Amino acid sequence: MSRFSLTGQTALITGGTRGIGQAIALGLADGAQVEALIPRIASTHSIDILVNSAAIQRRRPAAEYDTASYEAVIQTNMTAPFILCRDMAHHWLSRGQPGKIINVASVASFQGGVNIAAYAGSKGGVAQLTKAFSNEWARKGINVNAIAPGYIETDMTVDARTDPRMVEYYQSITQRIPAGRWGKPEDMKGAAVFLASQASNYVHGEVLVVDGGWLGR
Repeated sequence: MSRFSLTGQTALITGGTRGIGQAIALGLADGAQVEALIPRIASTHSIDILVNSAAIQRRRPAAEYDTASYEAVIQTNMTAPFILCRDMAHHWLSRGQPGKIINVASVASFQGGVNIAAYAGSKGGVAQLTKAFSNEWARKGINVNAIAPGYIETDMTVDARTDPRMVEYYQSITQRIPAGRWGKPEDMKGAAVFLASQASNYVHGEVLVVDGGWLGR
């Protein structure tokens, strides 16, 4: 059997219905609902892989960033993944079961960006949580890694790509990407399969950048 095969594996994916990070119900849920998610699902399904990809964006100048928007971004993008990673690992560890966790970070985990202070902070936090969790769980058979997408054609970026007022911004980004184009959600598939499969069994705490060469520029 190929080490990249996922035959017989079951994955729990948050934010999996739109793009790679559009928040679904999780983004609207309060803390109690998020904390109930893993116990409820794990009671009826055997989960082998957890993918945390739900995310939201609120663009504001930093000096004008309202607290409510900041808290919404942090809750969805960083607090919810923390809770889900914690609860999934607790479930696996209590049973001596191995598992794979894939968090979705961002190139904003490494760069501050403009008008995205809360988003950059949350994604920086996701990258660091990935490493911290990995330090504790690697010896116990749980791989925790992350994918850091670059500029991707999703609902989150539709305004930047279609708004006539942002033409120059869109063009400047595109020109700076060595691959010459924005990524598509399907460009994440290979990285996800690798990190979810046995091929990555010795990969721990990695933040795998998939950005068309953006950060290498």
